[in-house]
Amino acid sequence: MEEQTFENVFDALADTPAEAANLKARAEVLLALSQRVRSWNISQEAAATRLGITRPRMNDLLQGKLGKFSLDALVNLATAAGLRLEIRIADAA
Repeated sequence: MEEQTFENVFDALADTPAEAANLKARAEVLLALSQRVRSWNISQEAAATRLGITRPRMNDLLQGKLGKFSLDALVNLATAAGLRLEIRIADAA
């Protein structure tokens, strides 16, 4: 069996380059968002209220459950958390 190498874990997990790009974007936003929420030093309940989501949903976010969040949902939450998103586009390698 031939061994495959990948540029990153998302390329290994995804079936298509588009799916890998979506996973990577979601992971980056989720990480920034969870770091922002943790910096508030408030309870999950208070953070959830601040972002307009339920406490269980906040727990999913802080646990890094990427599969539970669409890119659209993460962008909305990041904006509500006071983050500004920037998108960079480059030619594929």
